[in-house]
Amino acid sequence: MKRLILTGAAALLLLAGCGSVPLTGRKQVLLVSDQEVLSSSLTQYQDYMKSAPKSTSKVQSEQVTRVGKKIAAATEQYLRDNGLSSEIANFAWEFNLVKDDQVNAFCMPGGKIVVYEGLMKLVQTDDELAVVIGHEVAHAVAKHSNERISQQILAQYGAQILNQSLSQKSAAIQTVANQVYGIGAQYGVMLPFSRTHETEADYMGLVFMAMAGYNPDVAVGFWQKMSAGGSSSVPEFMSTHPSDSRRIADIQKALPEIKAKYGSGTQTTTPKTTGSGSTTGTVKTITLDELKKMK
Repeated sequence: MKRLILTGAAALLLLAGCGSVPLTGRKQVLLVSDQEVLSSSLTQYQDYMKSAPKSTSKVQSEQVTRVGKKIAAATEQYLRDNGLSSEIANFAWEFNLVKDDQVNAFCMPGGKIVVYEGLMKLVQTDDELAVVIGHEVAHAVAKHSNERISQQILAQYGAQILNQSLSQKSAAIQTVANQVYGIGAQYGVMLPFSRTHETEADYMGLVFMAMAGYNPDVAVGFWQKMSAGGSSSVPEFMSTHPSDSRRIADIQKALPEIKAKYGSGTQTTTPKTTGSGSTTGTVKTITLDELKKMK
């Protein structure tokens, strides 16, 4: 009987925390409030930035900021156009270039995006940089960190979290967040996202960069260039994604539809979808099954 009660409680917990990802409509479990996620990550991000040496390259730093702000603006316009204006309050965008030779980039909740100088060695144009930043912005918009924290909370605490006091819940969330953000861990700042998250961010990132006026076609050549560099050039922030060849194939498959709906570098308006991820007009949602088939 006790097991049945716990199972029922867990089911209620899942139902109460169910959400969906913009653009794809994929259902996700979000057991932590946006403010709790932002609070648990902000201190760690600020501590990291205090110790991380910023790039001394004015040109490249300005490029990261320029591309980042343009994609962020297009993303916020998309949210406004689709009844998701309240989500904009969750973002205080920052785009930083860090002096580090790793071929890497990462995104913390709230739109805190860091690019490493090592990655910039492979970036020749704003369009290529938009491939990376669009992907990172997508992680933030899709609330992948929240989803990952929620999954860990379920795995470690299960339905017991329902009976904990507010202070106990906060402590549990912080403990799990520390594990998820991985400050000082072998992966660097962020532990790798799941393959589903990476595939979803690939797709959403292409859409966001197209909305911002960048050419999504360059994503194919960019990843071919990354692949040609060998395994040592594959950035940690993509390490859990399927192979380079699979990524390139997925991108090539998605590009015609993305360009038809969102433009190929000249898009000035954004098609509308509902806040639940369903579509109005000609936009088509990508289901979880379709995302899995893409992998």
